[in-house]
Amino acid sequence: MQEGIDRGYMQQALALARKAAELGEVPIGAVVVQQDQIIAGAHNRRELDQDPTAHAELLAIRQAAARLGSWRLVGCTVYVTLEPCSMCAGAMILARIERCVYGAVDPKGGFLGTLADLSHHPGLNHRFEVVPGVLADASAQQLKDFFSRLRSR
Repeated sequence: MQEGIDRGYMQQALALARKAAELGEVPIGAVVVQQDQIIAGAHNRRELDQDPTAHAELLAIRQAAARLGSWRLVGCTVYVTLEPCSMCAGAMILARIERCVYGAVDPKGGFLGTLADLSHHPGLNHRFEVVPGVLADASAQQLKDFFSRLRSR
């Protein structure tokens, strides 16, 4: 049952990733869900904003906190098309995220199991569930297509 729900929300994150690609951004999208409702969504905006922290999941976490009026995102799940980096995984810890569901593995920057796993680091005061590989092929294909188009220019 949860697998189907996760796939549905990941489809929403993939739609945001497509918007990012249309704007010339690396196609990564994220949504934050609480009580079966999307409360925030964003895509990468590093180029548009000239901001190294403008990652999809970080922007979505900021939106969710503003909407809830609290930095504690208790009971929230982040759905993101690419495995989060150390900054975004750290933000999930600080925000008290309950779960993170991601699509493609990031062999060069993933910190929810690939390079390291911040979600269960013994020295940190919060841990969260990680569900990798949901719609991984579609997530990876968006990235491959984007970079292929860039290289062909």
